[in-house]
Amino acid sequence: MDREEAARLVEQYSPAVYRLAYARTGSREDAEDITQETFLRLVRTAPVFRDGEHCKAWLLRVAANCAGDLHRSLWRRRAVPLEEAGQMAAPEPPEEQGMEPRLLTLPEDYRVVVHLYYYEELSTAEIAKVLGKREGTIRTRLSRARAMLREDLQEGETPC
Repeated sequence: MDREEAARLVEQYSPAVYRLAYARTGSREDAEDITQETFLRLVRTAPVFRDGEHCKAWLLRVAANCAGDLHRSLWRRRAVPLEEAGQMAAPEPPEEQGMEPRLLTLPEDYRVVVHLYYYEELSTAEIAKVLGKREGTIRTRLSRARAMLREDLQEGETPC
């Protein structure tokens, strides 16, 4: 894969890869790392794609796998002593408004499906292929995520 092709693919698909990584991790730093690793794997393997949709699906699948690898890594399991935790900086509040803070409260499996369906506009069949799950599983997760969000919204409403 030549530099121009790689640069074009990064420019075209990095926002989608980053959004998926952020949906999986809830962390900007981790999402940036996952995005970088995804495109490094693209350059290293240089697969041949049938079309743009095939390329996008491949990149999203790799990003999902990288996010899973990050969660399983020993680095993520490292515990910080309570004394050190008190000296650490507080996390920055999310800049996004609207549904984004509510989406981040969903369990990861549901958050990813909602992101791919609504933000990346993938069908349930396409999401199933990207995540390596059955289509019925994706529909169930999407339905449960909607129910959780609906419940969260109803709890947030105060009677007049």
